[in-house]
Amino acid sequence: MERQKERASQNGTAPQKTFERGASITVEPPHHPGVANIRGIVSLEPQSSRGAAYMRNSARIMKVHESDEKRDYGKEEKFKLKRRCSSIIIEDDRDIQNLEENIRNLGIASPSGIGKTTSIVFSLRNTVGCLVNALKVFEENNINVVHIESRKSEKNDSMFDIYVDLETDYIRLQELIKRLKKQVASITLNDFPIPQSPALTPDNFATTPWFPRTVSDLDRTANRVLMYGTELDADHPGFTDKVYRQRRLHFATIAMNYRHGEPIPRVEYTEDERKTWGTVFRELTKLYPTHACREYLRSWPLLKEFCGYREDNIPQLQDISEFLKAQTGFTLRPVAGYLSSRDFLAGLAFRVFHCTQYIRHQSDPLYTPEPDCCHELMGHVPLFADPSFAQFSHEIGLASLGASDDEVAKLATCYFFSVEFGLCKQDGELRVYGAGLLSSISELKHALTDRAMKKPFDPITTCQQECLVTTFQDVYFYAESFEEAKEQMRNFASTIKRPFAIRFNPYTQSVDVLDNTRCIGYLVSEVKGELCIVSDALRRVQLLEKEKSKRLTFEKPKENSIDEEEASH
Repeated sequence: MERQKERASQNGTAPQKTFERGASITVEPPHHPGVANIRGIVSLEPQSSRGAAYMRNSARIMKVHESDEKRDYGKEEKFKLKRRCSSIIIEDDRDIQNLEENIRNLGIASPSGIGKTTSIVFSLRNTVGCLVNALKVFEENNINVVHIESRKSEKNDSMFDIYVDLETDYIRLQELIKRLKKQVASITLNDFPIPQSPALTPDNFATTPWFPRTVSDLDRTANRVLMYGTELDADHPGFTDKVYRQRRLHFATIAMNYRHGEPIPRVEYTEDERKTWGTVFRELTKLYPTHACREYLRSWPLLKEFCGYREDNIPQLQDISEFLKAQTGFTLRPVAGYLSSRDFLAGLAFRVFHCTQYIRHQSDPLYTPEPDCCHELMGHVPLFADPSFAQFSHEIGLASLGASDDEVAKLATCYFFSVEFGLCKQDGELRVYGAGLLSSISELKHALTDRAMKKPFDPITTCQQECLVTTFQDVYFYAESFEEAKEQMRNFASTIKRPFAIRFNPYTQSVDVLDNTRCIGYLVSEVKGELCIVSDALRRVQLLEKEKSKRLTFEKPKENSIDEEEASH
């Protein structure tokens, strides 16, 4: 395969190459409900790639339709029913108004879009320092001043009117007014209420594609395989190998029967399978020190220690899943073949990576027309152990939930040219973080040469680039850092047209649909607690810094006196 790629590069032909997630294939998903679908790289367009617990049906805030049949629930089931937001029933507009008023009074630092935007006009006598003293009240109460202006008072020539636009919560606003009254001659408060959010109705989701709300919903999509799985194309290296096809059926059965929460079945790999893994492992690990990014290299020794990464051993998915869960919250789920981009990206939203368990055919260890465990475990897994990269992948997945087919295709292409074939700058040099490159010996070498065209990663332009499968990419995109790439994808995700925002709830492993002030209010309450922890941590750090500074100030004169004493002798 390596020789084919090199000849293609010289002769201008297009040889087959090691699979990189993102095959440009248009496949109609099976329509029969019993037919399975799995893997995540085929998208709706030829150029695309692989690819709430408040929400848990909660976005609808509707009355729960009780079944005509009554059934007895155990204590555990009753508790779960209580936790579901769909059981929260708001009967009338008065209840909604009361709830939204409570949101306004939560006491957060800046309630823009949740409570009120307020303007205050107060009058001051024309004396030195009068305005400064008044503004100190705003500062001491942590009030965010958006706009301020002054003008001559129409009521008294010796006074000035100060107009202030501010953002704050109800509690701090009342405290501000109370303290300002002691500083100023008069004060006027003007409120500009934000329209009340309407109660959510099913119509809000009438045109929104279905998406999983809980991690267990992935059981409904993980078996929707678009290609391969148990069926191989005629040009597949293992097509005529009956033993290999029987092994593929074994792996597909494991994936099809798997359900969320179960341990991933362990596999006893054959000697041929271990030899194939060993060949790929040996050749790739020679290149990693000079080609892979530092985050990848940082994870590699940990995978060797805790997951059994060795030339003579194919790691087990369950061991890797437990390791990733402890590192970044990601887990693995076995899959039998290609999933649509939508189904694959949806898994990332729950920090679930759909991962193959089978390995390529032993006749050509350096080539595979599909994702296999060499690609997954050596290309993807090391970076899923890095928090920054894991967050980047997670946010791409969240952006895909409820998005249109066209928007999912664009997100999948961005995924392809970042997570699969991305480069990044480190220490003034380009390094590789894309799994498609990190699992392809020939293209890994090629991507960092001068012959490869490279452009800055920008989702708006990157999503228009054609994804190639049978040859090297025409262009590779590099990011200055994972943090910059995350910010770019956040900005890009904000352009997706959907009537709500999505937030992952790690406590319930579900997604919250934020589409009105009630939903946002519950989230604000949670965030407020987190901010209190951050504030307390900052306060403690400041105290430590002050103590350290005092200690240094005390020790310095002491050292000087010793030096002076030695000099006198």
